[in-house]
Amino acid sequence: MLIGVPKEIKVHEYRVGLVPGSVRELIHHGHKVIVQKNAGSGIGFEDADFEAVGAQIAPTADDVFAVADMIVKVKEPQAEEYGKLRQGQVLFTYLHLAPDLPQTKGLMESGCIAIAYETVTNVHGGLPLLAPMSEVAGRMSVQVGAHCLEKEQGGSGMLLGGVPGVAAAKVVIIGGGVSGTNAARMAMGMEAHVTVIDRSIEQLYALDLQFGPMLNTIYSTVDAIETLVTGADLVIGAVLVPGAAAPKLVTRNMMRHMRPGSVFVDIAIDQGGCAETSRGTTHTDPTYVEEGVVHYCVTNMPGAVARTSTFALNNATLPFTLALADKGYKKALADDKHLMNGLNVAGGEVSYEAVAEAHGMNYTPAKQFLGL
Repeated sequence: MLIGVPKEIKVHEYRVGLVPGSVRELIHHGHKVIVQKNAGSGIGFEDADFEAVGAQIAPTADDVFAVADMIVKVKEPQAEEYGKLRQGQVLFTYLHLAPDLPQTKGLMESGCIAIAYETVTNVHGGLPLLAPMSEVAGRMSVQVGAHCLEKEQGGSGMLLGGVPGVAAAKVVIIGGGVSGTNAARMAMGMEAHVTVIDRSIEQLYALDLQFGPMLNTIYSTVDAIETLVTGADLVIGAVLVPGAAAPKLVTRNMMRHMRPGSVFVDIAIDQGGCAETSRGTTHTDPTYVEEGVVHYCVTNMPGAVARTSTFALNNATLPFTLALADKGYKKALADDKHLMNGLNVAGGEVSYEAVAEAHGMNYTPAKQFLGL
C-alpha cells in the first residue's frame, strides 16, 4: 500500500502523522510511504530523516493526496483539504465530526473511507488512540490554567499552589477520565486544592484509591457542579461522550457567578465544548474573557507540545496503521471490531451513530457498509 503523510495546515499545528521510525516500520512490512516536504520540520524531523528510512518526499500536499491509497494525519482535514480526498481513499486521523457539519459533509462528498482515531476502542471499553492526547491535554490544562491565572494574562493574580501562609487555588475538574485524571495529578503536584466531579461512582472510587485524601471526589449533579464551579479559581472541563458532542454542563449563569479573573480550560472543545460560553480558539489567540472569566479553548491543545504529542500518538496508532496497510481497510475492519468502531464516514454515508444523530443524518452501520 502507498501511505501518504501531508503536512498539517491547522494554525500552529506542528505534529506529523508518522515519525521516521513509524515510516521505517511500514516500509519493513513492504509498503511505500510518501511524505510532503517539511511535514515534520516543526518538531525536528527534516526531509532527509524520512528519506533515510526509505520515504519519498513530495513537494506539495496535492502530490501526496493524488497518489496515496491511505492518508495518515493528525488533525481533521481542513476545508481546503476536503476536495483533495477521493472515492475509496482511506483517511486515518482525528475527525471530531459531531460538532463539525461542514467537515462531515465534505468527507461524505469525497467518498473517502474516514476512520477516526477518537472512536477506535479496545477490549476494556477505552479509547486507545484518544488516550495519549487526552493525557497530554490533561497535563497541559493545569499548566495553561496556572499561566492564565497570572494578572498579565487577565487572571486574578493567583499562584496555583499558593505559598506558606497563603491559600492555594481551588481547582475543579469536571470529568474523571484520562484527561481529568492527568489534570488532577498535575494540579495536586502543584499543591492546589483539587476536586474531581464525575457521574461514575466506580471512577470516583478508583481515583480515591489512586490519590487518597489529597483529592476530593464528588458525584456529578447539577447542584454539585454549580456549587463547585462558582467557588473555583480554575475549572477544567474534561468531559467526554465518545464520538458525540460534549454536554453543556457549565452554564453561562455559573460563569457569571465565578470570581472575576477565574479561569476555565475546556479540554472538551474538540467535541464542541462543555460550557455554554465555550468557543474554539487557536494557539495564536488562545484566550478570551467572557462573564469575567478567562477562557482557554484551544482545539488542538497537544499541538503546543508537538514533539511529545507526535511520539505518544504514533506509539498508539502504528499497530492500526499497519493492520490497515497489511490487510486493506475492508479486511482490517472486519477482523477487528474495535478498529471498525473508528469508521465514521464511508462511501458518502455516515457510519457512526452519534455523528448521524448530531447532524440529523441517516446512519449506515459499519457492518452494513462492509457487507458483514
